Amino acid sequence: MMRNHSTPSKAQRLRELLAGRTVAIPGACNSLTAMQIERAGFEIVYVSGAAISAARGLPDIGLISLTDMTREASAIARSVALPTIVDADTGYGPPSVVREAVQEFERAGLAGMQIEDQEEAKKCGHLSGKRLIPTADMVAKITAAVEAKCDFVLVARTDARAVDGLQAAIQRGVAYANAGADALFPEALLSADEFHTFALEMKRAGVHVPLIANMTEFGKTPYLSVDEFDALGYRGVLFPVST
Repeated sequence: MMRNHSTPSKAQRLRELLAGRTVAIPGACNSLTAMQIERAGFEIVYVSGAAISAARGLPDIGLISLTDMTREASAIARSVALPTIVDADTGYGPPSVVREAVQEFERAGLAGMQIEDQEEAKKCGHLSGKRLIPTADMVAKITAAVEAKCDFVLVARTDARAVDGLQAAIQRGVAYANAGADALFPEALLSADEFHTFALEMKRAGVHVPLIANMTEFGKTPYLSVDEFDALGYRGVLFPVST
């Protein structure tokens, strides 16, 4: 069925939501939880890699393949009218594979995708011992994703705070936005002051894409409310496993 051109696509709706007020974004591990999220009145669904892994009895260390995540995410996205963002970990490989992932997820009905700058054997963003790829390598992945997407939102996550410090995360955020990322996601910041500093430095660098925060209750970030993140300049607040 052809979509009515007067009706915004899910990707367009996602952009509109992230450009406006701050929204809570719960994580879903299957279609049932996504439908409950929609029924509860939330406006965006997040297909969390941690939640999908946990639902299979697996740790969040990048064990879900592109094929498996496409199947899981497609079922979730098509079960609700809400725009859905999928956690694509490191993009599943080099830029050529990132390009394939974008195309697969967009065909599967996802509104957007998140990729991060960890090495291939990734870890949950709130675990110790993470390792990063060079900034230039992540920029190449973002460039490939931007070239591959049609109507799709690309969220670039940096895990640099836990590895190289806040300034490194800021520098990477600027580089990723300049490469074409539609939104930025600084992972595992340690305080409200750090979230404020990151947002302020993005503005100073002329970066005006929406910022997304991860509010997992079990990680390195202290618990902050959606209103507090709003005041700090963040437009999306992920609750990946709260459901």
